[in-house]
Amino acid sequence: MRVKRVWGLLAAAAVSLPLVAVHATAEEVQQPVFTDGQAQPVYDPDDVLREHVWVEAGVDSDHDGVGDVVHVEVVRPRATEQGLRVPVVYQASPYFAGGNDVANHNVDRELYVPGKPSAEISWRYQDYFLARGFAVVYAESLGTGRSTGCPTTGGENETRGATSVVDWLNGRAQARDAGGAEVDAHWTTGRTAMMGVSYNGTLPNAVATTGVEGLETIVPIAAISNWYDYYRENGAVVAPGGFQGEDADVLAEYVYTRADQDICRPVIEELAREEDRLTGDYNDFWHERNYLDDVHRIEASVLAVHGLSDWNVTVSQVVEWWDALAEHGVERALWLHQSGHADPYSLRQEEWLATLNRWFSHYLYDVDNGVEDEPRATIQREDGSWTQEADWPAPGTEDATLRLGPGGEERGELGVQRGRGKPVTEWLTDDATRTVEDLVDAPASEHRLSYTTEAASEPVRLSGTPAVRLRTEFGQPAANLTAVLVDRAPDGSAHVITRGWADPQNRNGLSRTKALRPGQPYWISFELQPQDYVLGEGHRLEFVLLSSDHDFTLRPSPGATVGLEVTRSTVTVPVVGGEESLRDAFSPGGKR
Repeated sequence: MRVKRVWGLLAAAAVSLPLVAVHATAEEVQQPVFTDGQAQPVYDPDDVLREHVWVEAGVDSDHDGVGDVVHVEVVRPRATEQGLRVPVVYQASPYFAGGNDVANHNVDRELYVPGKPSAEISWRYQDYFLARGFAVVYAESLGTGRSTGCPTTGGENETRGATSVVDWLNGRAQARDAGGAEVDAHWTTGRTAMMGVSYNGTLPNAVATTGVEGLETIVPIAAISNWYDYYRENGAVVAPGGFQGEDADVLAEYVYTRADQDICRPVIEELAREEDRLTGDYNDFWHERNYLDDVHRIEASVLAVHGLSDWNVTVSQVVEWWDALAEHGVERALWLHQSGHADPYSLRQEEWLATLNRWFSHYLYDVDNGVEDEPRATIQREDGSWTQEADWPAPGTEDATLRLGPGGEERGELGVQRGRGKPVTEWLTDDATRTVEDLVDAPASEHRLSYTTEAASEPVRLSGTPAVRLRTEFGQPAANLTAVLVDRAPDGSAHVITRGWADPQNRNGLSRTKALRPGQPYWISFELQPQDYVLGEGHRLEFVLLSSDHDFTLRPSPGATVGLEVTRSTVTVPVVGGEESLRDAFSPGGKR
């Protein structure tokens, strides 16, 4: 690759503010102050220097023979020009320049059978960090805003672009201003934290897996750890909640806001081909975007945050990340709240900022405040209260198996006793025009099968990842499968606890689609989305099986049939206290 210098061409895009020379010794400059393990607001957040630089990314993702550059906006206390050196809180994003009006893919189709420049960047956390002796750095992802290169929805080039900023902050990458003059980061210690929500939280995950030196900690909020599981699930083509028909190419098109709107067209067209909406199989495209495989490289600590009601970035994204971090001994903490795709700043602001302050004070300033030794898990309960626990899933959690009994067109049995009698197969007919909520509420339906426990005699806490093992057969060579766990209140109202999806054509692996043979029985096993949920006394736990999920899966024409061999199928739930707790709750004394 032949790399050219193009810094002068960027001069029209932005102008760096001149730095004012101030003569002072380091001893005369206000130093950061820490009280009770937290950085204190001793700097004026309005007395800052704001600079624009372009950092060499080390890739050429738009294939123009010119190395990509990342537009970076630095906001730092003015005291850094008087000798103060500060760590950095860094947010990388593809969204700083807004987004384009892009149509999603059509999801009302049959299943496959094989054969612009942004304004000044800011952030709600900016003044808080600046006042306490941290610089704030923003970087526009490749292909967005004033950066060059192309957006690729989690591709390696985006990771390298975001990583290059950490390298620049540590003197290992070059950057220039709009006029082409080389700029170094003399004002920083190089110690960096990355933080953000959603895509902006996903980029910290990606950068951390490079093991880049200088990245001390990350705070991924509602973040993706595996892009395949964002747009696919167990071989099924699914959508993030509220965005039916979105896929990797659509998101890339949405964030493609650099001035040149032609150069990345071939790259985005290639995304559309390689993402494979036809089969939903796992392939090299998705493997490149699976950060779980590289967790062993992480040197940074991790404070992860996720909503238990987040159906955009589902809970499995943080749980699989959390489990991988634990496996590799990464220092970590976890916040789980009851809201959806949200920043805890808007949920529990005072306590969240105190936690964040102590976390950054420890990992960026080496303040010995004990934050790394505190209980790992902070969890919001259904009533809005918060608890701290040693780890997650909750200590004492064990898998417990529930078995099904006939009657699923209305309400069959779900219990801890072993199945009795000869095999019974019950059938449902797919109708993707009906929502999960409609079918759960229906007292009887040919479009779903439902099985319920007795009313709980005491609360039951689920903490972890439920799973199903289903003995099935199909009336056609392709079908969706959707499994749902429901809380049925004493008044008959229902709440969906969690759900999961699978393509039974991928029964032999995520990378292999094989058509179903009508009438042949198959074992289909898959996990539902993880959850932490307390089923109240007097409530019933229900398992509901249907085919297509109107809000998440592809939506083929109605009519496909799915058979469930009831007495051989099971539902496994992670319960605090294990199977004994289930027996106590659903069959007092262990007997019915």
